[in-house]
Amino acid sequence: MDVRETVSNQTDVALSLTKHLLQTHGKDSNVVFSPSSIHVVLSLIAAGSKGSTLDQLLSFLKFKSSDHLNSFASELVAVVLADGTSAGGPRLSFANGAWVERSLPLKSSFQQVVENTYKATVNQVDFQTKAAEVTGVVNSWAEKETNGLIKEVLPSGSVDSTTKLIFANALYFKGAWSEQFDASKTKDNDFHLLNGSSVKVPFMTSKKKQVVGAYDGVKVLALPYKQGEDRRRFSMYFFLPDAKDGLPALVEKMGSESGFLERHLPRQQVEVGDFMIPKFKISFGFEASDTLKGLGLVLPFSGEGGLTEMVDSPVGQNLYVSDIYHKSFVEVNEEGTEAAAASAAVIMLRSLRVSDKIDFVADHPFLFLIRENMTGMVLFSGQVVNPLAS
Repeated sequence: MDVRETVSNQTDVALSLTKHLLQTHGKDSNVVFSPSSIHVVLSLIAAGSKGSTLDQLLSFLKFKSSDHLNSFASELVAVVLADGTSAGGPRLSFANGAWVERSLPLKSSFQQVVENTYKATVNQVDFQTKAAEVTGVVNSWAEKETNGLIKEVLPSGSVDSTTKLIFANALYFKGAWSEQFDASKTKDNDFHLLNGSSVKVPFMTSKKKQVVGAYDGVKVLALPYKQGEDRRRFSMYFFLPDAKDGLPALVEKMGSESGFLERHLPRQQVEVGDFMIPKFKISFGFEASDTLKGLGLVLPFSGEGGLTEMVDSPVGQNLYVSDIYHKSFVEVNEEGTEAAAASAAVIMLRSLRVSDKIDFVADHPFLFLIRENMTGMVLFSGQVVNPLAS
């Protein structure tokens, strides 16, 4: 399989999702989310689907078949998302979990994919009488797997006696900049908000060469993380529109033009003039099911009998995805970046219901991505409209 070509398709999906989210739930607010985390949860759902529901999931995710999707997921977990700490690179933790109503046996073919391809731990639980306790168990799992950053992926009341399965994914990333910023040179300056006002925020500064490119209407900065001994190269990208109010137009363009990202990635270090990046910390949560439906992925949520390959029981005819919850966190400071995300799908029983010198002053709203450059996989995506707001 050509992982890079497949990831290119996934990047288009990720940016389309980013665009829709930033224009709806995340409009005018700080946002961070993980396209990779949502992708894995949807892949798990696809593994238990058939018919038109499976076709719609494959089409949305841009895969030709379930085998193609599962083999990509297996490679993704093994290659891109392996922990790099022992090799001197970023710390990465990627975990999948499944919680299944104890009275329902999983189909052996589905269980094999869940455990072998997605490396998910399958847990038998009692949704009938202990739904609240199961909610706590899943939230504790997410908190542990994200190093304490995501404390509650499932809100209170999201699980009840009609819940039959929960699929969850947790992703944790911690990377140090290859060239860390001198904290003594961090200084307060104005950050211009979309409403025309401004706030004083701490900006990191540097006089060193940077990987920056100037394109039509946007400047792009790549800040590499300290690299380990393997082939992976992680970087954080900042997309800064030239116009102080240019964020909405940039969001539209990035999410609509296929291949936009690859055409706007700087490759070489250049001398910089003024150089300032704000420190920021963002927590963001949303119900991904709403966003996915808005992009045309509706059948898994419809209860029309598409999730029949999960459990070995007549109950499987009436399963549907009630909600997909997603929470993410990112912090950027002089040392590097810490980021985490968790997604949980709740499945219920349908009750028959470039120049010589480039200035890069990020003093107004911008987009950012955390990306693995060998494959091009986007781990996190978001926007900063006010570095002081969490």
